[in-house]
Amino acid sequence: MASTEIFGTQPAPELWLVIGTAALALAAVVPRALWRLSRNAITIAHEGGHGLIALVTGRRLDGIRLHSDTSGLTVSRGKPTGLGMILTAAAGYTAPPLLGLGGAWLLAAHRITLLLWVATALLLAMLVMIRNAYGALTVILTGSAFLLVSWLTGPLVQAGFAYTAVWFLLLGGVRPAFELQSKRRHWSSRAASFEGGGGGLSGGAPDSDADQLARLTHVPPAMWFFLFHSVSLCSLIGGGRWLLGL
Repeated sequence: MASTEIFGTQPAPELWLVIGTAALALAAVVPRALWRLSRNAITIAHEGGHGLIALVTGRRLDGIRLHSDTSGLTVSRGKPTGLGMILTAAAGYTAPPLLGLGGAWLLAAHRITLLLWVATALLLAMLVMIRNAYGALTVILTGSAFLLVSWLTGPLVQAGFAYTAVWFLLLGGVRPAFELQSKRRHWSSRAASFEGGGGGLSGGAPDSDADQLARLTHVPPAMWFFLFHSVSLCSLIGGGRWLLGL
């Protein structure tokens, strides 16, 4: 594929395709059964966000693991406190919606093929840091889908795939923070029921990104949840307007 084809512009799709891909992405996010599968793509973006910011802030990235329960783990080395660690911890829940916003910007500029190749390059770079078989398989399958669509299909299929992927990041980026809040409330209620019982839970979700950030900054987890929700909802509104041509 010629560089002019990659960096050039493509015709804007019809409105019906933009709306149809939004509906398709929403159908992958809302039903619990489908979300259990599709959430793997959000986990890739989440852990990729941790890894990218760790590198940008000068930390040493040891590896990334993705698990079949859609959880993940990014391990980096460096100073355990400070701005670099804070930014790395904050990058997870903000990465999927911000990637979606960036994708929406490219699509609004009619750079459909460029978006597909950028996504493929990012997934290839992430694959180098994956440290478990399930994670490698997930990233390879996702990257292969982007590569095959960008290499073998025509403009209509490319547009449909690209718009679906970006809508999914925007819509799917909203749900995880709410899920984490729900889990924290559940853990807190269980901790309260065991209070005074000897042993029990210590309360909250001590290893969640919000709780790690609270320990690093002495800012309550609720404020970090506010940040996560603000980024995801503002990205959805702004990105959605770009995709719809408003």
